[in-house]
Formats: sequence, structure tokens, C-alpha cells
Amino acid sequence: MNKIRLALAAAALTFATSTAALAQAPLKIGYTSVEYVLSQMPESKQIESQLKTYSGQLENQLKSKYSDYQAKAEAYQKGAAAMTEVVRADKEKELTGLQTSIQEFQRSADQSLQQKQQALLKPALDKLQKTIDQVADENGYTYVLNSDGASPVLLHGPKDGDISDLVLKKMGITPGAAAAASATPAAPSIAAPAVPTSSNSASKTKTKKK
Repeated sequence: MNKIRLALAAAALTFATSTAALAQAPLKIGYTSVEYVLSQMPESKQIESQLKTYSGQLENQLKSKYSDYQAKAEAYQKGAAAMTEVVRADKEKELTGLQTSIQEFQRSADQSLQQKQQALLKPALDKLQKTIDQVADENGYTYVLNSDGASPVLLHGPKDGDISDLVLKKMGITPGAAAAASATPAAPSIAAPAVPTSSNSASKTKTKKK
């Protein structure tokens, strides 16, 4: 019985000590919208502009590939009737190869654009993280949560827990001065032109032949 009482006393003392420690250093939780802060940062417009330029370069390359394919497909349609079977088969094989090349280039371009976006965003995100750390330390926040996304970490919190404006001021940015559009500049997608199949081209030629 004495041992049990001693154990309970020790547990009570531990609980009391923990409670006292919490009372001395209360848990302070803040939150911020990473998207909102990023949209206010001047880097956001620069990133969006660079992504647009890079996307345009990739689209021009894709259009060039498609123009080459289209010219050869039209030449095939016009001259297929006079071609031997061997030449016709060779031309169709070439067109199929160009189709595959266009499709592979589009996939590669989309991946390249995503990688470009991540590379451009990294310095801005690193700067944001560093500033959040500074603001949290200066204002005594134990944890800082992100309130963005379809499934945000934060579901509810008091207004005075929002440190977004504190983070912006720390970076020398006046909150709300910039248009809060897309916080994370989205990488544009590379739209591929419709590529007719060589089998369709062949069928059109055969119809003309009749």
C-alpha cells in the first residue's frame, strides 16, 4: 500500500510540475496563408513572367514540329496515288514516327515546365520559411500552421493568430498592396495541335484513287 501511495504521490507531483511548466510557458499557435503571402511577394510576378516566357519557347518548338509533320502529311496525301507500295509504306512510317515525336515532346515539355516552376519557386519559398521562423520567434509562437489547400491543416483559429501580415511586414511588403491572384504561379500547360493519323491520310488517298 505504501508503494502504491508513493507512486500516486510521484505521479501527482509530475502532473503538478508539468501543469506549472505549461502555465509558465503557454503554447502559442499561429497560422498563415502561404498562398496569400506568396501572391503579395514581388517574386510572384517575376516567376509568372519567366514561366510564361519559357512556356512560349516550348510551344514554338512544338508548333515547329507540327508544321513539319503537317507539310509532310499533305505531300503524302497529294502524291500517294502515284507512289509504289514500298515508297508509300516508307512515307507512312515516317509520318507515324513524327506523330510519336510530337507526343513525346509534349510530355517532356510539360515535365520540364513543372521542374522550371519548382526551381523558380524554391528561393521564394525558402525566403518565406525563413521569415516565418523569424516572426514566430519574435512573437513567441510555438507552432505556425498553413491554412491553405483543399484540406488545410487549420480548420479554425482566432483572427489574432493569423501572422500573414506580420510576415509580409517583416519582408518590407505592405499587406494587400499587390493583387492577391494566384499565390503559387501555376505552370502553363503545353497545348498540342491535333495530329491526324497517317492511317486516316492513307484512307483519304485511297478514296481519291477510286
